[in-house]
Amino acid sequence: MSQEINEATPLLKPANGTPPIIASEAAFASAIQELSQGNGPFALDAERASGFRYSARAYLIQIKRAKGGLHLIDPIAFGVGHPLFAQLNEVLSKDEVILHASTQDLPCLREIGIHPTKLFDTELGARIAGLPRVGLGALLESLLGVSLSKEHSASNWSTRPLPENWLTYAALDVELLIELREKIYQLLFDSKKLAWAQEEFASILKAPPAKPRVDPWRRTSGAHKVKKREELAIVKALWIARDSLASREDIASGKLLNDLAIIELALTAPTNRKSMEKVLRPIGARARWLENTTVWLAEIAAAVALPQDQWPSMRSNLDSLPPVKLWRDKFPEKYAPLTHARFAIEEKSRELNIPFENLITPEIVRRICWSPPPLSTATLDEEGVHSALLALGARRWQGDVAAPLIALALLERQARVEPEIVAELTPEESCLPTTPSKTSAE
Repeated sequence: MSQEINEATPLLKPANGTPPIIASEAAFASAIQELSQGNGPFALDAERASGFRYSARAYLIQIKRAKGGLHLIDPIAFGVGHPLFAQLNEVLSKDEVILHASTQDLPCLREIGIHPTKLFDTELGARIAGLPRVGLGALLESLLGVSLSKEHSASNWSTRPLPENWLTYAALDVELLIELREKIYQLLFDSKKLAWAQEEFASILKAPPAKPRVDPWRRTSGAHKVKKREELAIVKALWIARDSLASREDIASGKLLNDLAIIELALTAPTNRKSMEKVLRPIGARARWLENTTVWLAEIAAAVALPQDQWPSMRSNLDSLPPVKLWRDKFPEKYAPLTHARFAIEEKSRELNIPFENLITPEIVRRICWSPPPLSTATLDEEGVHSALLALGARRWQGDVAAPLIALALLERQARVEPEIVAELTPEESCLPTTPSKTSAE
């Protein structure tokens, strides 16, 4: 990119200094008034305590607007549903809200009553523009010539009081977000991708809340090591017990017992504290893991005692497709068009300088190759494919680009030669046994 800047100057503090944290109603009302008198879009960010807390709530809100000041709001001081958040939301609804990686922050913002009506996502915009690095720090370096310290990116933002240097770090996340938005907007405009990005931003705002996962315990990292249903029963029991404790204490699940520990306990099924410690010690057992030893041992014992007909299936009951690595041998009529579709979309993504996953979700490509529109198996049916893509969740612009490519691919009967598929498994699919056993047979 010709606009990229090679030399970056460290950004150490906001131009007007780090503002005090807002924790009183008077200060909050004053900030809302100041923001309402500003002009142009709002730069917005939120800090959570991921890795420390079970909840995904916001522990700090940062807002900046031209001639409206920079403000740091402590949402914990006010609580969910406070009327001042409704007043803030009314002000924010009057113009565009700029967020970086908006899908991460929107849930916690909506929880406290902030519902943007017009969005510009600098991270997603940068992806569509074709920039190679889309982290906030990388974009500020390449487009504005400044560098940010990320030393507090993994800090525990539920800490009170928040240290002054943490507040400075948080303030800098919005200090130049408006200027960054202008740069990315221009790149999108120049590459004729602005309408695509705007459709993506609108889609994010219209998207309904994510549905609760079915069998979320199946997403335990390392579950591919579990080959027997009775072992999977222990994984399920430990995950559910850990989740319940974590939710009740509002502590990150991994602090109580991480996924690796759950898998090792499932594979060994210890019966007492000594044997449990022996299992956990080689993987770096922490004192916190052992605080609930009685709970973990009880869950393991209860899972071991389950009759076979109550063991969970090795395959999830989700509407999931077979792993792609099985398609070539077991479903060649579906694998052939998939190889051509992926190749064509990869070529198009390089041509447009947009990552494959932003051009069209790979899962959508797999699903339409698995269950194509009826006419697509015999004739070129771009319209039917376009409608099917939209039904699967693609945006209209994605359908416009991908439908002709996929419609042609669906006519193919011979697979392209592709590199060996190493892994394209969902966490649920990774539970499949490599060899059947009498005890784990369905």
